[in-house]
Order: sequence, then C-alpha cells, then structure tokens
Amino acid sequence: MNKKLKLWELERLSEDDFKAQKKFPIILILDSIRSLNNIGSFFRTADAFNVEKIYLCGITACPPHRDIQKTALGATDSMDWEYRESIQELIRELQTQGVAVASIEQTENTLLLQHLNQIPEQKLALVFGNEVDGVDQEVVNQSDYVIEVPQFGTKHSLNVSVCAGVVLWEVAKRHF
Repeated sequence: MNKKLKLWELERLSEDDFKAQKKFPIILILDSIRSLNNIGSFFRTADAFNVEKIYLCGITACPPHRDIQKTALGATDSMDWEYRESIQELIRELQTQGVAVASIEQTENTLLLQHLNQIPEQKLALVFGNEVDGVDQEVVNQSDYVIEVPQFGTKHSLNVSVCAGVVLWEVAKRHF
C-alpha cells in the first residue's frame, strides 16, 4: 500500500527558510496577465519551483488581492516580486546584467521546449504574455530566445499558468 501523506508529513520549509534558501536562477516576467487567478497560480508555481523572482508588468495586477490570494495560497508572501510598468525597460536592464530572456510563444523560429539544453546554463528570465494576445511582438524581438511548448491537439493553446508549470518543470530540472 502507498499511503498518501498528510500536510504535516510533507516536511515543508517555513516561509523564512524558503526565503533564505538559494534560489534557482530563474525569473518570471508576467506581461499584462488579465486573470487574477492566473497571477495567483504563477506565484504558487514559482514557489514550488524555487524561482528567484517574479516581475509583474503592464496591466498585471499586484498582490494583495483576494482573487490572487485564492490561488496563490500564501505564495505572494514567500515569493520575491516587483511591479515594473515597462517590460521593455526591464528586459534591457536584465540583459545588461547578463540574464538571458526567453519569451514563451509560438513564432516562426522557436526553440522547442524539449531542446532547452541548447540554451547555455545561466540566469534565465521567462516571459509569459497576455491570455489573448500572448507575448507582445516588441518583447519577442528583444528576447534572446523564444521557447515553444509542443502541442498535439486542435487548440495549440494552453492556459498561461498551465504553460508556466510545464515550462518551469523543464527549466527547474536543470538545477537539481
């Protein structure tokens, strides 16, 4: 028999211990994410995958907000985050610091997620765009890489926070 663990048996880190631990060199950039539930899901997923920081840009709402909290389950307190109005300025700043920027989008020349090992191991900022329009073309143009999640159905579209979980799993695997 394989007994399901209770919450108290999971040996979770305290919020202070989580904040103090060395983070994976991964940054999330959310550009004009409309859904507060999606934003909360990003925070929760970032916490799970030991992400260094989240940047909220454009019309992306900031905590505290009840609907963000509903899906974040406290991760807005454990995660380091910052709001920046201009994603273009943020990307330039990160790139001057040696951070590679990868937009998660479908374009003519993408790197499929399963070929992530073609990107040198360095700090990586992942850009996730608006639920309707995706990553803005100017941001795609500024990016060092464009990563695409292969899809095999009829929609060729994932919910943005689901997409983040898929991508973060692949990126985080490089660091443990």
